[in-house]
Amino acid sequence: MPEINSILQKYPTDQPGNLIPLLAEIQEYVGFLSTEAIKKVGEHLKIPTSRIYGLATFYNDFRFQPRGKYHFQVCNGTSCHINLNTVILKEICKMLGIKEGEVSKNGLFSIEKKGCMCLCNNGPAMTVNEKAYFNLTIDKVHEIIHFYMQIENQ
Repeated sequence: MPEINSILQKYPTDQPGNLIPLLAEIQEYVGFLSTEAIKKVGEHLKIPTSRIYGLATFYNDFRFQPRGKYHFQVCNGTSCHINLNTVILKEICKMLGIKEGEVSKNGLFSIEKKGCMCLCNNGPAMTVNEKAYFNLTIDKVHEIIHFYMQIENQ
């Protein structure tokens, strides 16, 4: 993994406080934290991989598997929860044929719940990649999913 090696070179080996920014940069570049990447970080910073996993699993933003090309994040903040985000999440999972936290077999779609997205007056809300959708209904969810499916069928 030459790209990880070039990232590691930016971080001094004697500064274990660089762990979070180092992991964040690897995830930004690669898309997730693979077992191989975590081992390389441990070797580089001379800290056990168990410590790295412990820290990375504490933070919700770190992922250990790749996302789909279109990554759905359904807001799980209080306002969206009150506005039935669970109904939206279930419908998305049903339409995509995957469970929360999974990636579709073709690698196109993935879905997860996310903490508050600060769209509280417009819930339930979600993002697909970085595009926000709010005031969601089942009909809107169908339109959104069909839009992304159409892009792939062109």
